[in-house]
Amino acid sequence: MFVMSIWCSSLSLSSRSLAIALVVCITLVYFSYSFNACLLASISRSLQQSNLRNLLALTSTARNESSEAGNSSSSTNTSSTNASSSVSTSAPPAQAVTSSLDGAPKYQLLRQQGLRPSRHLPDTLIIGVKKSGTRALLEFIRLHPDVRAAGSEVHFFDRHYQRGLRWYRHHMPYTIEGQITMEKTPSYFVTKEVPQRVYHMNPATKLLIVVRDPVTRAISDYTQAASKKADMKRFEQLAFINGSYSVVDTNWGPVKIGVYARYLERWLLCFPLSQLLFISGERLIMDPAYEIGRVQDFLGLKRVVTEKHFYFNATKGFPCLFKSEARSTPHCLGKTKGRNHPHIDPAAIERLREFYRPFNNKFYQLTGINFAWP
Repeated sequence: MFVMSIWCSSLSLSSRSLAIALVVCITLVYFSYSFNACLLASISRSLQQSNLRNLLALTSTARNESSEAGNSSSSTNTSSTNASSSVSTSAPPAQAVTSSLDGAPKYQLLRQQGLRPSRHLPDTLIIGVKKSGTRALLEFIRLHPDVRAAGSEVHFFDRHYQRGLRWYRHHMPYTIEGQITMEKTPSYFVTKEVPQRVYHMNPATKLLIVVRDPVTRAISDYTQAASKKADMKRFEQLAFINGSYSVVDTNWGPVKIGVYARYLERWLLCFPLSQLLFISGERLIMDPAYEIGRVQDFLGLKRVVTEKHFYFNATKGFPCLFKSEARSTPHCLGKTKGRNHPHIDPAAIERLREFYRPFNNKFYQLTGINFAWP
Protein backbone atom coordinates (compact mmCIF):
# COMPACT_ATOMS: atom_id res chain seq x y z
CA MET A 1 0.00 0.00 0.00
CA PHE A 2 2.86 2.30 0.81
CA VAL A 3 4.60 1.54 -2.53
CA MET A 4 1.34 2.23 -4.37
CA SER A 5 1.05 5.62 -2.71
CA ILE A 6 4.58 6.56 -3.71
CA TRP A 7 3.95 5.50 -7.30
CA CYS A 8 0.77 7.58 -7.56
CA SER A 9 2.52 10.63 -6.11
CA SER A 10 5.36 10.27 -8.62
CA LEU A 11 2.87 9.94 -11.46
CA SER A 12 1.10 13.12 -10.35
CA LEU A 13 4.34 15.09 -10.29
CA SER A 14 5.34 13.79 -13.72
CA SER A 15 2.01 14.83 -15.24
CA ARG A 16 2.27 18.30 -13.72
CA SER A 17 5.80 18.78 -15.11
CA LEU A 18 4.70 17.60 -18.51
CA ALA A 19 1.82 20.08 -18.52
CA ILE A 20 4.10 22.96 -17.54
CA ALA A 21 6.62 22.02 -20.22
CA LEU A 22 3.84 21.86 -22.82
CA VAL A 23 2.57 25.34 -21.87
CA VAL A 24 6.10 26.79 -22.08
CA CYS A 25 6.65 25.25 -25.52
CA ILE A 26 3.34 26.58 -26.83
CA THR A 27 4.19 30.07 -25.49
CA LEU A 28 7.62 30.05 -27.15
CA VAL A 29 6.14 28.93 -30.49
CA TYR A 30 3.52 31.73 -30.31
CA PHE A 31 6.04 34.49 -29.59
CA SER A 32 8.41 33.18 -32.27
CA TYR A 33 5.60 33.19 -34.83
CA SER A 34 4.49 36.71 -33.88
CA PHE A 35 8.04 38.08 -34.06
CA ASN A 36 8.71 36.58 -37.51
CA ALA A 37 5.36 37.77 -38.81
CA CYS A 38 6.09 41.37 -37.70
CA LEU A 39 9.60 41.22 -39.17
CA LEU A 40 8.33 40.02 -42.55
CA ALA A 41 5.59 42.68 -42.58
CA SER A 42 8.12 45.41 -41.84
CA ILE A 43 10.46 44.24 -44.61
CA SER A 44 7.54 44.06 -47.04
CA ARG A 45 6.42 47.63 -46.22
CA SER A 46 9.98 48.94 -46.69
CA LEU A 47 10.30 47.26 -50.09
CA GLN A 48 6.89 48.55 -51.18
CA GLN A 49 7.73 52.10 -50.08
CA SER A 50 11.04 51.98 -51.97
CA ASN A 51 9.32 50.74 -55.14
CA LEU A 52 6.65 53.45 -54.84
CA ARG A 53 9.24 56.21 -54.54
CA ASN A 54 11.15 54.89 -57.55
CA LEU A 55 7.93 54.77 -59.55
CA LEU A 56 7.05 58.34 -58.60
CA ALA A 57 10.53 59.48 -59.58
CA LEU A 58 10.03 58.11 -63.09
CA THR A 59 6.53 59.60 -63.21
CA SER A 60 7.78 63.02 -62.11
CA THR A 61 10.52 63.00 -64.74
CA ALA A 62 8.08 62.29 -67.55
CA ARG A 63 5.72 64.96 -66.30
CA ASN A 64 8.49 67.54 -65.95
CA GLU A 65 9.63 66.95 -69.51
CA SER A 66 6.06 67.34 -70.72
CA SER A 67 5.62 70.50 -68.63
CA GLU A 68 8.79 72.09 -69.98
CA ALA A 69 7.79 71.25 -73.53
CA GLY A 70 4.39 72.78 -72.91
CA ASN A 71 5.92 75.95 -71.46
CA SER A 72 8.21 76.27 -74.47
CA SER A 73 5.29 75.92 -76.82
CA SER A 74 3.19 78.46 -74.95
CA SER A 75 5.97 81.06 -75.00
CA THR A 76 6.01 80.96 -78.80
CA ASN A 77 2.25 81.38 -79.03
CA THR A 78 1.59 84.33 -76.72
CA SER A 79 -1.27 85.79 -78.75
CA SER A 80 -3.06 82.46 -78.78
CA THR A 81 -2.65 82.14 -75.02
CA ASN A 82 -4.09 85.59 -74.40
CA ALA A 83 -7.07 84.82 -76.58
CA SER A 84 -7.90 81.77 -74.46
CA SER A 85 -6.93 83.16 -71.05
CA SER A 86 -10.44 82.72 -69.67
CA VAL A 87 -10.06 78.98 -70.16
CA SER A 88 -6.44 78.56 -69.01
CA THR A 89 -6.75 80.50 -65.77
CA SER A 90 -8.36 77.57 -63.98
CA ALA A 91 -7.09 74.05 -63.41
CA PRO A 92 -8.94 71.06 -64.95
CA PRO A 93 -11.96 69.85 -62.96
CA ALA A 94 -11.09 67.54 -60.08
CA GLN A 95 -13.15 64.76 -61.68
CA ALA A 96 -11.06 64.95 -64.87
CA VAL A 97 -7.81 64.86 -62.94
CA THR A 98 -8.99 61.86 -60.90
CA SER A 99 -10.13 60.04 -64.03
CA SER A 100 -6.77 60.63 -65.70
CA LEU A 101 -4.95 59.40 -62.62
CA ASP A 102 -7.05 56.24 -62.36
CA GLY A 103 -6.46 55.41 -66.01
CA ALA A 104 -2.67 55.71 -65.91
CA PRO A 105 -0.99 52.27 -65.76
CA LYS A 106 2.00 53.71 -63.87
CA TYR A 107 -0.27 54.36 -60.86
CA GLN A 108 -1.71 50.83 -60.71
CA LEU A 109 0.90 49.70 -58.20
CA LEU A 110 0.10 52.67 -55.96
CA ARG A 111 -3.61 51.84 -56.00
CA GLN A 112 -2.88 48.18 -55.27
CA GLN A 113 -0.96 49.20 -52.17
CA GLY A 114 -3.79 51.45 -51.02
CA LEU A 115 -1.75 54.63 -51.62
CA ARG A 116 -3.08 57.41 -53.80
CA PRO A 117 -0.59 60.03 -55.06
CA SER A 118 -1.89 63.58 -55.06
CA ARG A 119 -0.75 67.13 -55.78
CA HIS A 120 0.04 69.45 -52.88
CA LEU A 121 1.04 73.08 -52.53
CA PRO A 122 4.81 73.33 -51.98
CA ASP A 123 6.32 72.83 -48.54
CA THR A 124 9.58 74.44 -49.68
CA LEU A 125 10.46 77.19 -52.15
CA ILE A 126 13.77 78.07 -53.79
CA ILE A 127 13.18 81.82 -54.02
CA GLY A 128 16.50 83.03 -55.40
CA VAL A 129 18.85 84.50 -56.18
CA LYS A 130 18.96 84.57 -59.98
CA LYS A 131 22.31 83.45 -61.50
CA SER A 132 23.58 82.24 -58.13
CA GLY A 133 23.08 78.50 -58.58
CA THR A 134 19.35 77.91 -58.09
CA ARG A 135 19.09 75.40 -60.96
CA ALA A 136 22.07 73.45 -59.63
CA LEU A 137 20.54 73.39 -56.15
CA LEU A 138 17.23 72.10 -57.49
CA GLU A 139 18.82 69.35 -59.58
CA PHE A 140 21.08 68.28 -56.73
CA ILE A 141 18.36 68.09 -54.06
CA ARG A 142 16.00 66.29 -56.44
CA LEU A 143 18.34 63.32 -56.21
CA HIS A 144 16.71 62.66 -52.83
CA PRO A 145 13.83 60.16 -53.12
CA ASP A 146 11.72 62.18 -50.66
CA VAL A 147 11.84 65.40 -52.72
CA ARG A 148 9.56 66.04 -55.69
CA ALA A 149 9.76 69.36 -57.53
CA ALA A 150 8.01 71.21 -60.33
CA GLY A 151 10.09 70.83 -63.48
CA SER A 152 9.98 74.45 -64.58
CA GLU A 153 9.67 77.85 -62.91
CA VAL A 154 5.96 78.37 -62.23
CA HIS A 155 6.13 82.12 -61.40
CA PHE A 156 2.88 81.86 -59.47
CA PHE A 157 3.57 84.45 -56.78
CA ASP A 158 4.93 87.11 -59.14
CA ARG A 159 3.10 86.61 -62.47
CA HIS A 160 0.11 84.30 -62.04
CA TYR A 161 -1.12 85.00 -58.53
CA GLN A 162 -4.55 86.01 -59.79
CA ARG A 163 -5.09 82.47 -61.06
CA GLY A 164 -5.40 81.14 -57.54
CA LEU A 165 -3.95 78.37 -55.42
CA ARG A 166 -5.92 75.68 -57.26
CA TRP A 167 -4.09 76.59 -60.47
CA TYR A 168 -0.78 76.60 -58.58
CA ARG A 169 -1.42 73.17 -57.04
CA HIS A 170 -2.14 71.73 -60.47
CA HIS A 171 1.42 72.65 -61.53
CA MET A 172 2.95 70.64 -58.69
CA PRO A 173 4.11 67.03 -59.08
CA TYR A 174 2.25 64.09 -57.59
CA THR A 175 3.59 62.95 -54.22
CA ILE A 176 2.86 60.33 -51.61
CA GLU A 177 2.85 60.71 -47.83
CA GLY A 178 6.26 61.66 -46.46
CA GLN A 179 7.53 63.39 -49.59
CA ILE A 180 8.33 67.12 -49.85
CA THR A 181 6.87 69.25 -52.67
CA MET A 182 9.25 71.95 -53.93
CA GLU A 183 9.19 74.76 -56.50
CA LYS A 184 11.89 77.11 -57.77
CA THR A 185 11.39 80.64 -59.12
CA PRO A 186 14.40 82.96 -58.49
CA SER A 187 12.46 86.16 -59.13
CA TYR A 188 10.41 85.57 -55.97
CA PHE A 189 13.27 86.94 -53.84
CA VAL A 190 13.22 90.41 -55.41
CA THR A 191 9.47 90.83 -56.03
CA LYS A 192 7.88 93.10 -53.42
CA GLU A 193 4.49 91.36 -53.07
CA VAL A 194 5.79 87.79 -52.86
CA PRO A 195 6.73 87.44 -49.15
CA GLN A 196 3.22 88.26 -47.95
CA ARG A 197 1.63 86.07 -50.63
CA VAL A 198 3.77 83.08 -49.64
CA TYR A 199 2.91 83.69 -45.98
CA HIS A 200 -0.80 83.66 -46.77
CA MET A 201 -0.39 80.32 -48.57
CA ASN A 202 1.49 78.73 -45.66
CA PRO A 203 3.30 80.60 -42.87
CA ALA A 204 5.37 77.45 -42.20
CA THR A 205 6.88 77.39 -45.71
CA LYS A 206 10.62 76.74 -45.72
CA LEU A 207 12.69 79.03 -47.96
CA LEU A 208 15.98 78.25 -49.70
CA ILE A 209 18.13 81.16 -50.92
CA VAL A 210 21.32 80.72 -52.96
CA VAL A 211 23.62 83.76 -52.91
CA ARG A 212 27.03 84.52 -54.41
CA ASP A 213 29.41 87.47 -54.72
CA PRO A 214 27.08 90.17 -56.17
CA VAL A 215 29.74 91.41 -58.61
CA THR A 216 30.25 87.95 -60.10
CA ARG A 217 26.49 87.44 -60.08
CA ALA A 218 25.95 90.69 -62.04
CA ILE A 219 28.52 89.67 -64.65
CA SER A 220 26.88 86.25 -64.98
CA ASP A 221 23.47 87.89 -65.37
CA TYR A 222 24.86 90.16 -68.09
CA THR A 223 26.58 87.24 -69.84
CA GLN A 224 23.31 85.34 -70.09
CA ALA A 225 21.50 88.37 -71.53
CA ALA A 226 24.33 89.11 -73.98
CA SER A 227 24.22 85.53 -75.28
CA LYS A 228 20.68 86.23 -76.48
CA LYS A 229 21.34 89.71 -77.91
CA ALA A 230 24.26 90.20 -80.25
CA ASP A 231 24.27 94.02 -80.22
CA MET A 232 24.14 94.43 -76.45
CA LYS A 233 26.28 97.21 -74.96
CA ARG A 234 29.36 96.37 -72.95
CA PHE A 235 28.94 95.59 -69.26
CA GLU A 236 30.81 98.71 -68.20
CA GLN A 237 28.49 100.92 -70.24
CA LEU A 238 25.39 99.49 -68.56
CA ALA A 239 26.66 99.26 -64.98
CA PHE A 240 27.72 102.91 -64.75
CA ILE A 241 26.22 106.31 -65.60
CA ASN A 242 27.79 108.96 -67.88
CA GLY A 243 30.62 106.75 -69.10
CA SER A 244 32.67 106.96 -65.91
CA TYR A 245 33.05 104.55 -63.02
CA SER A 246 32.14 107.10 -60.39
CA VAL A 247 28.36 106.57 -60.41
CA VAL A 248 26.87 103.06 -60.38
CA ASP A 249 23.54 102.63 -62.16
CA THR A 250 21.46 101.11 -59.36
CA ASN A 251 18.41 100.92 -61.61
CA TRP A 252 20.07 98.39 -63.93
CA GLY A 253 18.69 94.95 -63.08
CA PRO A 254 21.96 92.97 -62.79
CA VAL A 255 23.32 95.58 -60.34
CA LYS A 256 20.07 96.12 -58.44
CA ILE A 257 19.48 92.43 -57.66
CA GLY A 258 22.84 92.19 -55.87
CA VAL A 259 21.73 94.45 -53.01
CA TYR A 260 20.54 91.37 -51.13
CA ALA A 261 19.95 93.04 -47.75
CA ARG A 262 17.22 95.27 -49.20
CA TYR A 263 15.14 92.30 -50.33
CA LEU A 264 15.88 90.10 -47.32
CA GLU A 265 14.45 92.71 -44.95
CA ARG A 266 11.07 92.31 -46.67
CA TRP A 267 11.12 88.54 -46.16
CA LEU A 268 12.07 88.87 -42.51
CA LEU A 269 8.92 90.93 -41.94
CA CYS A 270 6.89 87.79 -42.74
CA PHE A 271 9.15 84.86 -41.84
CA PRO A 272 11.54 84.16 -38.96
CA LEU A 273 15.19 83.62 -39.84
CA SER A 274 14.85 79.99 -38.74
CA GLN A 275 12.68 79.27 -41.81
CA LEU A 276 15.30 80.57 -44.25
CA LEU A 277 18.41 78.67 -45.30
CA PHE A 278 21.18 80.55 -47.13
CA ILE A 279 23.33 78.48 -49.49
CA SER A 280 26.69 79.75 -50.68
CA GLY A 281 26.75 79.71 -54.47
CA GLU A 282 30.55 79.53 -54.45
CA ARG A 283 30.61 76.54 -52.10
CA LEU A 284 27.79 74.83 -53.99
CA ILE A 285 30.20 74.67 -56.93
CA MET A 286 33.36 73.72 -55.03
CA ASP A 287 31.78 71.36 -52.48
CA PRO A 288 28.20 70.49 -53.49
CA ALA A 289 27.92 67.58 -51.05
CA TYR A 290 28.52 69.89 -48.09
CA GLU A 291 25.83 72.40 -49.09
CA ILE A 292 23.31 69.70 -50.04
CA GLY A 293 23.97 68.09 -46.68
CA ARG A 294 22.96 71.35 -44.99
CA VAL A 295 19.81 71.50 -47.12
CA GLN A 296 18.83 67.93 -46.21
CA ASP A 297 19.29 68.70 -42.51
CA PHE A 298 17.22 71.89 -42.83
CA LEU A 299 14.37 70.00 -44.51
CA GLY A 300 14.47 67.20 -41.94
CA LEU A 301 15.62 64.62 -44.49
CA LYS A 302 18.00 61.73 -44.07
CA ARG A 303 21.38 62.49 -45.69
CA VAL A 304 20.94 60.40 -48.83
CA VAL A 305 22.63 62.76 -51.33
CA THR A 306 26.39 62.68 -50.61
CA GLU A 307 29.74 63.18 -52.33
CA LYS A 308 29.28 59.88 -54.18
CA HIS A 309 26.68 61.57 -56.41
CA PHE A 310 29.04 64.26 -57.78
CA TYR A 311 32.16 64.69 -59.85
CA PHE A 312 33.92 67.88 -60.92
CA ASN A 313 34.16 68.71 -64.63
CA ALA A 314 37.45 70.58 -65.04
CA THR A 315 36.51 71.79 -68.54
CA LYS A 316 33.30 73.47 -67.41
CA GLY A 317 34.58 74.30 -63.94
CA PHE A 318 31.30 73.02 -62.59
CA PRO A 319 30.11 69.99 -60.60
CA CYS A 320 28.30 67.29 -62.55
CA LEU A 321 26.20 64.28 -61.55
CA PHE A 322 26.95 60.59 -61.79
CA LYS A 323 23.18 60.12 -62.05
CA SER A 324 20.04 62.16 -61.55
CA GLU A 325 16.28 61.83 -61.37
CA ALA A 326 16.06 61.98 -65.16
CA ARG A 327 19.20 60.10 -66.21
CA SER A 328 21.14 57.16 -64.80
CA THR A 329 24.37 58.04 -66.64
CA PRO A 330 26.98 60.70 -65.71
CA HIS A 331 26.12 64.14 -67.08
CA CYS A 332 26.39 67.87 -66.44
CA LEU A 333 23.48 70.26 -66.00
CA GLY A 334 23.56 71.95 -69.39
CA LYS A 335 25.55 73.96 -71.90
CA THR A 336 24.67 77.25 -70.21
CA LYS A 337 26.15 76.17 -66.86
CA GLY A 338 29.77 77.19 -66.45
CA ARG A 339 29.53 79.68 -69.35
CA ASN A 340 32.68 81.79 -69.84
CA HIS A 341 32.34 85.43 -68.77
CA PRO A 342 33.52 88.30 -70.99
CA HIS A 343 36.55 90.36 -69.99
CA ILE A 344 35.54 93.23 -67.69
CA ASP A 345 37.78 96.21 -66.91
CA PRO A 346 39.37 95.46 -63.48
CA ALA A 347 38.77 99.09 -62.47
CA ALA A 348 35.03 98.62 -63.06
CA ILE A 349 35.03 95.44 -60.98
CA GLU A 350 36.83 97.15 -58.12
CA ARG A 351 34.40 100.08 -58.18
CA LEU A 352 31.45 97.67 -57.98
CA ARG A 353 33.05 95.88 -55.05
CA GLU A 354 33.30 99.22 -53.22
CA PHE A 355 29.64 99.89 -54.00
CA TYR A 356 28.43 96.53 -52.69
CA ARG A 357 30.64 96.34 -49.58
CA PRO A 358 28.30 98.16 -47.13
CA PHE A 359 25.30 96.24 -48.44
CA ASN A 360 27.19 92.96 -48.08
CA ASN A 361 28.07 93.80 -44.48
CA LYS A 362 24.41 94.52 -43.77
CA PHE A 363 23.48 91.17 -45.33
CA TYR A 364 26.05 89.38 -43.14
CA GLN A 365 24.47 90.98 -40.07
CA LEU A 366 20.93 89.97 -41.06
CA THR A 367 21.84 86.36 -41.83
CA GLY A 368 24.52 85.85 -39.17
CA ILE A 369 26.79 84.48 -41.90
CA ASN A 370 29.99 86.08 -43.24
CA PHE A 371 30.26 84.96 -46.87
CA ALA A 372 33.63 86.74 -47.15
CA TRP A 373 32.99 88.24 -50.58
CA PRO A 374 35.80 90.56 -51.79
